[in-house]
Amino acid sequence: MAAKKKAAKKPAKKAAKKVAKKPAKKKSARKPNAAFMKPVQPDAILAAVVGEKPQPRTEIMKKTWVYIKKNNLQDKKNRRQINADDKLKALFGGKAFVTMFEMTKYIFKHAK
Repeated sequence: MAAKKKAAKKPAKKAAKKVAKKPAKKKSARKPNAAFMKPVQPDAILAAVVGEKPQPRTEIMKKTWVYIKKNNLQDKKNRRQINADDKLKALFGGKAFVTMFEMTKYIFKHAK
């Protein structure tokens, strides 16, 4: 007769403690900052790059980047550096190049 092996009993698992979950807060739609969305009037130098109509600061930066990419003005080796053509040189106060972080400072000197 073959001896029957007894199945080893597994230790009983402890019941997991139930933690009462707090109801999730409803996320409200993100509202843009009113200061960025306020239209500003570009002067003649900035208007040569982004247009003459009053625009929010965010749109001015977007259009500036479109101009930079379209004219291949971003430096090939140092991608943070923007090389100025004639329009941007006037915008950047005569500098031949600026970093992308300095660019905002120079651009918004030409917007009211």
